[in-house]
Amino acid sequence: MRFLDDEDANDPMLSVVNLIDLFLVIIGMLMVVIAQNPLNPFSRDKVVVVENPGEADMRITIKDGQELTRYESNGEVGQGQGSRAGITYRLDDGRMIYVPEE
Repeated sequence: MRFLDDEDANDPMLSVVNLIDLFLVIIGMLMVVIAQNPLNPFSRDKVVVVENPGEADMRITIKDGQELTRYESNGEVGQGQGSRAGITYRLDDGRMIYVPEE
């Protein structure tokens, strides 16, 4: 019983198909390794990732359980709504004291 005829034995496309299958298996294994990497910051439950700290295009991504929240900076300082709540003083030993306003 012959599986391949003489014509099929010399077909170069069969080798290409085998290489494609091999690369698909390798890619699948690499994706599993990347997903289970302990250095992956999103493998934990609570994570804060700061991208481009101190720059005008700074982004902060917060993961709390299954919820992802992304904050993006528009480059302006002091934006937002609110009112002054008090004054903070730094002592000589590095401690901070907050004095609320009336």
